[in-house]
Amino acid sequence: MKKVVLAFAMLLAAFALAACGGGDDDTTSAESSAPAETQAEKPAEDEGAGDANALVFEADPDGALAFTEKNVSSAPGETTVEFNNPSSVPHNVEIESADGEDVVETDVITGGSETAKADLKPGTYTFFCEVAGHREAGMEGTLTVK
Repeated sequence: MKKVVLAFAMLLAAFALAACGGGDDDTTSAESSAPAETQAEKPAEDEGAGDANALVFEADPDGALAFTEKNVSSAPGETTVEFNNPSSVPHNVEIESADGEDVVETDVITGGSETAKADLKPGTYTFFCEVAGHREAGMEGTLTVK
């Protein structure tokens, strides 16, 4: 009887892990020829964030000089920019306007997350990693605010 209960518990744990992990098969890496476009999400009002947008950028988890998305979109207004770098290679995210003006940037980090605030106006922006050589190697993308 104990073996049956143990087997059942292991089966439930396997289903729980499968439901929580793995990611979405529809996501694309920065190396894909047709990158997906990501929409900024609004945090729940009970989190105390009010009407601010949340915009998430992530460096390639394997340490490549790439973001996981090349095209990102957001609503205009006060925005929390979150940058996730799961790799041991140092990266950050910086956003600049179409005229080359710096809008916001995060600190350079490894194996963690960093946030910054920006007031985004409608338009097209470029996001990139400012670590020497990373942008030149293709670690950049387009942010569309509409």
